[in-house]
Amino acid sequence: MKIFTAAQIKACDAYTIKASLIRSVELMERAATKCAGWIKDNFPKDTLFVVLCGTGNNGGDGLAVARLLQQRGYGVKAFVLHISKDLSPDCAANLQRLQAIDSELAGIVEPDTFITDIPPNIIIIDAILGTGLSRPTEGWVAAFINHVNHLPNRKIAIDIPSGLPADTTPDKDSAVLKVQDTLSFQFYKRAFLHPESGLYAGNVHLLDIGLDKTFIQATHTQFRTIDAADIAAIYKPRQPFSHKGTYGSVLLVGGSYGKMGAMVLSAKAALRAGAGLVSTLVPGYGYHILQTAVPEAMCSTSGDRVIEKIEGWEHVSAVGVGPGMGTDSKSEQALAEFVDNCKTPVVVDADALNIMAGHRELLSKLPKGSILTPHPKEFNRLFGENTNSMIQVDHARIQAMRYNINIVLKGRYTAVVTTEGECWYNMTGNAGMATAGAGDVLTGIITGLLAQGYEPHNAAMMGVYVHGLAGDIAAKELSQEALIASDITEHLGKAFRSIAQ
Repeated sequence: MKIFTAAQIKACDAYTIKASLIRSVELMERAATKCAGWIKDNFPKDTLFVVLCGTGNNGGDGLAVARLLQQRGYGVKAFVLHISKDLSPDCAANLQRLQAIDSELAGIVEPDTFITDIPPNIIIIDAILGTGLSRPTEGWVAAFINHVNHLPNRKIAIDIPSGLPADTTPDKDSAVLKVQDTLSFQFYKRAFLHPESGLYAGNVHLLDIGLDKTFIQATHTQFRTIDAADIAAIYKPRQPFSHKGTYGSVLLVGGSYGKMGAMVLSAKAALRAGAGLVSTLVPGYGYHILQTAVPEAMCSTSGDRVIEKIEGWEHVSAVGVGPGMGTDSKSEQALAEFVDNCKTPVVVDADALNIMAGHRELLSKLPKGSILTPHPKEFNRLFGENTNSMIQVDHARIQAMRYNINIVLKGRYTAVVTTEGECWYNMTGNAGMATAGAGDVLTGIITGLLAQGYEPHNAAMMGVYVHGLAGDIAAKELSQEALIASDITEHLGKAFRSIAQ
C-alpha cells in the first residue's frame, strides 16, 4: 500500500471529487459514514460521545459523525472550538445539518475557555485539527489539547490526532492529542509508523472511502507498507520435482565464547525458512554446541574462541555474517578479507555491523545488493546520529543508494530500504518480539530466502514479513510476555502456510 504525504492525500481527494462528479461534502459524508460504521461495530448503543470539532474540514468530519451517530441512536453532543471566525464551507454545511435535527446537539466553545465537566465514561471523538496542519499548535488551542490529554476518557481521532503532523514527527514540546484509536482514511500517514509520533495515534484503523484508483496508481511515492498481496506476488512455492540443491545453500558465520546461541538461532531459522542446505562456520569452541543443537546443519570451525578466517563462502548460494561473532581484532581481519573477496550479496548483522562501524571503508566494498540488518543504535554507529527515527529512515535511504545496498532498519514497523531508495514499512510483528535473539532469527530467515533465489530486496521484504507474522502467531498462542526468539522460528511453518494459502 502506498503511503502519501498530506499534500498528495489532498490532491487525491480533489481528483476523486472531480472524477466521480461529486461535491466535496459528499466525500466527507462517505468518510463520516465509514467512521460511524466502525463505531457502531465497536460500541454498544448506550455509549455516550462528545465530539470536539475545529472550524476546518476535520471539524466537518466530526460534525457529520455526530449527526450519523445520533441517527443510529447514540447519545452524542458536538462542540465546535471557535478557532477561526469562519468555518470551512463543508464544516458549515454539516453544522447546519446537525443543528437542523436539534439545536442542542452542537455547542460553541469560545476562545480561552475549556470543557471541564465531561464524565469519564463518555467517549471523546477528536476532530479538532486534521492533516492540513502546517505548524505546531499554539495558544488556546494547544492549551485545550493539553487539557483534553489530562482527561481519563477514552479518545478516538478522526483521520489523525489533533496537533500531529502527517509527514514529520512533532516537536518535543508540541501539543498533540493522544488517543487510543485513530480512524484514518484509506492510507497510513508516515507519522503513524514512527515511535515519536505513532504513540499518539494508538491503534490505527484504515477506512476505505473510495478514493480514485487511477490517481493512486499513477501517483509516485517512495514509501509503502508491505502487505500480504506484496508477499504473495514474490512468494516462491516449492516445486514437486525438486531436491535440496534446488533451494540453495547457506553459510552462516559467527559465534564466539559465550555467544553461540546466536548461531543456533540463525541456523534453525535458515532451515525453517526453506534453505536446502545450511552450514555454519564457528570458533572451535562452538563445534559441539552447533552439532548437538542443530543436527540438520553442517558445521566447520575457524579459530578457537573467535572467528579467525571466513572460508567456504565460495561454494554456497548465500552468506550471513555477524550473529554472536564479537569484535575481536582477528574477527575484524577475517571480515575485512571476506568483504574484499566476496562478489555476491551478503547479509550483514550484529557484530559484523559493529566491526564495519569502526572500519567504514568496508561499506564501499560490500557486494552490490547486500543486506544490512541494523537496529537503530547499530545504524547510528555505522552512519552517524539522527535526531529522530523518521530522519533516520530518510538517512537510510541516502546510504542505501550511496552504497548500493539494502538496509533493514529494525523497529516496531521495520523499514526495508532498497538500493533505489524505496522504503517499505513492515506491518507484521508485535512488542513480544522485543526479546534477545529475535534479530538472529531474522538474519537466518533472510539468508535462507536469499539462498533460494529471491532477489535481495525481496528476500529482505519477505524475511521481515514472515518473521513478524510468525511472531504474531506465536504471541497469539503464548502471549507477548512469554514469547522468546526460538518461538518465532517454531511458528515459521504456520506463517508460510498462511502465505501459501
